[in-house]
This record gives sequence, structure tokens and C-alpha cells, in this order.
Amino acid sequence: MRVVIVEDEFVAARNLERMIQTVDESAEILVVLQSVEESVEWFSTNASPDVVFMDIHLADGDVFSVFDKVEILSPVIFTTAYDEYALKAFEVNSIDYLLKPISRQNLEKALKKLTLLTSNKQNNTELVSQIVQSMREEKRLYKRHFLIPYKDKLIPLSVDEIAYIYTEYKITRIVCFNRKTFTLDNSLDELMSWLNPVQFFRANRQYIVSHCAIVDLSVWFGGKLAVNLLVETPERIIVSRARNRDFKNWYMDNAT
Repeated sequence: MRVVIVEDEFVAARNLERMIQTVDESAEILVVLQSVEESVEWFSTNASPDVVFMDIHLADGDVFSVFDKVEILSPVIFTTAYDEYALKAFEVNSIDYLLKPISRQNLEKALKKLTLLTSNKQNNTELVSQIVQSMREEKRLYKRHFLIPYKDKLIPLSVDEIAYIYTEYKITRIVCFNRKTFTLDNSLDELMSWLNPVQFFRANRQYIVSHCAIVDLSVWFGGKLAVNLLVETPERIIVSRARNRDFKNWYMDNAT
């Protein structure tokens, strides 16, 4: 297997090389390309490798601009620390999309897809379509991290740290399991569109709650529910009678 790696971080490139060769000892790393410019030049003058691993963010731009300048016929496996480019990756000949840090298990799965693709050359078009559809179902455009502005810094925050989000006096606040609170400029509607609905539920107009934060539910008057969390809330979180069933189904269908 002839492999090209497009990655501008030396350590990340070396780690990926070692991991690939651990999974497949016969793999030959032809070259490590570190920029858009270098990639365009290489693919313009060399034969297609068996697979290309591409980091999305390079020092001189995003790697998708390479496809605008040169035709790449090889299957591509994208590697990135961010998941918001997943659907864009499907527009080119991607067979997988690996989030950093890359695990050996996920790399093995990606290479199995590659083997399946190359061993069924007569049905490549149909197979690629099936792989893309599978990837669309597996890789949603839900955020896994936020960058929270704080003074002159941006603080990374994993969505797994979030217990609940609420709005008060037009100010949106994220409250974490460790009781830390962060302020965002985004509305709850916008945040809910970014969050995985398996993990988070819009309880009412003021609150989004994490499945992992729920301790129990109290039956409230009028067919409503009161949601009790691991972390204190400024007021009782009430789910209306109209949303009662949706909330119960969400909670039972998405066990953590």
C-alpha cells in the first residue's frame, strides 16, 4: 500500500506514519506534504498513491483548496481535530473522516473500508455511495467542543463537561459539572442546533439539559415534570405537559 500523508505538524505526521505501519507492515509512506502549495505540486507531477491521509487545516490554507487546483484520483482519509468539515469531505473522494487524536481502532476501520473499496473495483461507484451514506449517518455536524472567550484568551470546553445551559435576561450561560459557569453570545436555539440531541434536550424556553446531569424527575402539577440535576440550578426546570412524553422518550431511548 503506497501512502501519502498531508500534515503540517511534524509530530502528528510521525505518529500517523508509525500507526499506519503498525496496522499494515507493508505500507510504504511515499511522502509527507506540509502545505497546500506543496501538495498541489506533488499531485501534479506524481502517480496516484493507493491512499492519501489529509489533515484539513494546513499552514497556508485548508486542504480542500488542493482539490480546486489539481485532480486527486486516490481515495482520501481526512484527519482533523475538528468535526465541522465532515460533510464537505464527502464532496471529494473521501472514504473516511478521522478525528484527532486518532485511535488505532478507527484507523483499522478506515483501512478496512479502503480494502473493501479496492477489492471490488467493478462496483466502486456503488460502494463509494454506500460508504458516504454510512459516514453521513455516523458523522453528524454536532460540535464536540466550544471555544469560550475569557479576557484575552479562548478556553476550550468539551460538550461532555456541560451539565446544562440556560438563558436569563438575554444572557446565555453554560454551567459545567464542576460548577464553573461560562457566558456565550449565542441563543439557545442556535446552541441546540449545534448539540447532539442524543446528549442534550431543550427542556423549555430557558433550559437545555444534559442527559448525564439528570438525577431524577418529579411529577409536577398539571401533568408537568420537574427535572432534578446533579448541579444546582437558579430555578426549578419544568417540562410542560405538551413536552412530557417527548422528554421521557428522549431520556429512555438515550441511556448513557
